[in-house]
Amino acid sequence: MRPVTRFVSAIVAVLLGWCAPALAQDRLVRIEGKHFIAPDGRELHLKGINLGNWLMPEGYMFKFEVAKAPHQIYDAFDRLLGAERATAFWRSFRDTYITRDDIRFIKSAGFNMVRIPLHWNLFMKEDGSIDGEGWRLLDRAIGWAREAGLYVILDLHAAPGGQTGINHDDGPGYPLMFYVPRDRDLTVRLWRAIAERYAGDPTILGYDLLNEPIAPYHDTATLNPRLEPFYKRLTSAIRAVDPDRIVFLAGGQWSSSFDMFGPPFARNLAYTFHSFWASTKRDSIQRHLNFANRYDVPLFLGETGELTDQWNEAFRKLQEAHDIGWSFWTYKNLDSFSTVVSIPRPDGWNEIIAFADGKRRDRPPAALVDRAIAHYLAGIPLANATIRWSYLASLGLKSAPEAAATR
Repeated sequence: MRPVTRFVSAIVAVLLGWCAPALAQDRLVRIEGKHFIAPDGRELHLKGINLGNWLMPEGYMFKFEVAKAPHQIYDAFDRLLGAERATAFWRSFRDTYITRDDIRFIKSAGFNMVRIPLHWNLFMKEDGSIDGEGWRLLDRAIGWAREAGLYVILDLHAAPGGQTGINHDDGPGYPLMFYVPRDRDLTVRLWRAIAERYAGDPTILGYDLLNEPIAPYHDTATLNPRLEPFYKRLTSAIRAVDPDRIVFLAGGQWSSSFDMFGPPFARNLAYTFHSFWASTKRDSIQRHLNFANRYDVPLFLGETGELTDQWNEAFRKLQEAHDIGWSFWTYKNLDSFSTVVSIPRPDGWNEIIAFADGKRRDRPPAALVDRAIAHYLAGIPLANATIRWSYLASLGLKSAPEAAATR
C-alpha cells in the first residue's frame, strides 16, 4: 500500500472510530434533563404495561393466598401434578402466556412500551453459570416487540438472595442480597450478561436494576445506605458492555422513597417509583417531584393500578400532568377486572387453591385436576381470554369501538 493510501485509510479509520459510538447512541432512547428522548429527537412519553406473572409468577395471580412466592407456587404444582407433569405445565404456561398476538395487541391498544419482570433463576444457575429457559423466551418477546414497534424495559423482579424481603422477590423473607457478597456478585454477573446480550439493541429502552428494594419493615437504617453504592456497581458493570443504555434506579421501601439517593452518579439515569391505591392529588407524588426538580432527572412510574377504572384514570392523568411516564400493573391476570386481559377462572379452581394453600391436605380428584389445569391453560391465549376495554379506556387508550374501527 502506498504511503498516501495508508494515510487516507488511517484517517478514515479514525473517523469511523469516532462516528461508531455516536451512531450507536443515536439508535437508542436517551435522557435529557427530565425527559426521555427518542432516537428521532422527539420527547418520548412512556405508556406501558407490565407483563407480570409470565417469567416471575406471583401467587395472587393464581388466586393463592398462602403459596405466594415462586418457589411455593412451583412446589404446589409439583404436589398437584407430579414433577414431570408440572414441568410440562410450566413449559406450556410460559409458551402461551405471552405470544406474538399479545405483543401485537398491546401495540394496537396504544401502549408504546412493555416492562418485563424477570426471575434470576430462569437465566442463571445456582453455581452462577449463565443459562436457563428464560433467555429463549425473552429473546422471542423482544423480537416480537421489535416487530410491533414497542420498547422494552427489563426488570429484575427477583434477584439472587432477595432484594425486597417479601414473597415477590422469592427470597427467604429478608433482603439478604444486601448482606451476602455472593448474592451481590451473582446479581452483577447476571446484569452484565443481560447487557452483553442486548448491547446496542434499540428495542430495549432500559434496565430496571432491582424491583422494590428494601421493604420498609426491615433494617432500613442499615440497608438504605447500601442501595445507591450497589446501583453504582451494577451500572458500571452494565456500562462496560452496553455504554449508552438507560438505567432505572428504583427507590427503597417498595420503590416509594428516593431519600437514600444523592445527585446522579452517571448519565442516562432515570428514577422509578411504584404507587398503588394512593391519593390522586399532587400530594401523593410531591416528594418525587421535589427530587426530580432538585437534580433535573426523569421520573418513571413503573407499577401502579389494581384498583378501579375511575382511580386508574385519575392517577394516570396526575402523572401525565407532571410529564411522568407510566407502566400499569398488569397485562394479564386470572379472573380480574383490574387488568387488560382476564383469564377465565376454570371450574374446580377453588379446589386447586385449597390444595396449593394447604387448606386441603388430600389431593383433589384426578379428573377435577386434569380438567381445571387444561381449562386454565386453554384460557391463557388472548383469543380465549376477556379483554377489559374499560381498563384500556381508563388509560386513555383504545376502547372496544375504537379497536373495532381499526381492524
